[in-house]
Amino acid sequence: MTKHLTLLLCGLSVLAGCAKEPPPRTVTEFLENPILLEAAMVRCGQDRSKTRYDAECINARQAVARVQAKEEAADRAALDARSESKRRALRRTQAAAAEARRRAAEAQRLREEAEYLAQFGVARPDTMEASDPLSEGNVPVAVVPEAVIADEPDMVDVNADAQPAIDGGNAPVLESAPEPPAADLESIREELRRRNEDDVD
Repeated sequence: MTKHLTLLLCGLSVLAGCAKEPPPRTVTEFLENPILLEAAMVRCGQDRSKTRYDAECINARQAVARVQAKEEAADRAALDARSESKRRALRRTQAAAAEARRRAAEAQRLREEAEYLAQFGVARPDTMEASDPLSEGNVPVAVVPEAVIADEPDMVDVNADAQPAIDGGNAPVLESAPEPPAADLESIREELRRRNEDDVD
């Protein structure tokens, strides 16, 4: 019985010695599984002299270096983005300040020009254009000439003697005055000759 146990133990020992050790974990495995990476770094950090050339520890250190490089790159990108945003804001502020200075200088120039021209009683051209009514709407102004009233002959007074139109219309008809008889004309002429003779005498 004891002999059989001894043979069994020897067999197990031989099998255990012949079994292959599991391969070390690769860098990709450590990058895909941060928990394994952390556990390997803890184990490799306990005795650095013994684990300095351990394949798994070497792979773990390389995985840590890659993770740190990615984090630094992300930090740099974020910092660059913030810096670019600040630069754009600074450029906008500078452009607004330059525009404000330009407008102030233009207003000062126009004011000085107006004061100079006012000494000679001359208005600035832009002021004259602003006062021009045509410049506001570009609407032409129609000039209506004054009506010329021609001399008209003396109008014949239409009085009560006017008779209504024969054709039934509403227009009045002016009747001609009756001519004096011939005898009256002769007497008038005789009276005029007598007065002339009296004046001569």
